[in-house]
Amino acid sequence: QVQLVESGGGLVQAGGSLRLSCAVSENIFNFNSVGWYRQAPGKQRELVARITVGGSTNFAEPVKDRFTISRDSAKNTVYLQMYSLKPEDTADYFCNAKLLSRTFWGQGTQVTVSS
Repeated sequence: QVQLVESGGGLVQAGGSLRLSCAVSENIFNFNSVGWYRQAPGKQRELVARITVGGSTNFAEPVKDRFTISRDSAKNTVYLQMYSLKPEDTADYFCNAKLLSRTFWGQGTQVTVSS
């Protein structure tokens, strides 16, 4: 059973930074992609960023100039570094791993950005 465990969320003031971590129970290169989604209250879950097995990255338009995604293969961990946080970044952030038609989710970590 694949497990994804997020950490690093918390409360931060606008303009601050946070780094989220997603520890994966298997070799991250077993997956087509590993990434981050977020869901704000009353809104649909949306893609934030992802990194493919080949190293390509995708970012949502609202975050592409402020967030970075990286991975540590030795730790089977994917990171989401978030800079210049805004109140609208407030959401639950979920790690996601995809393998062909299968999708795996973590339990999520909460990020709250105060104005």
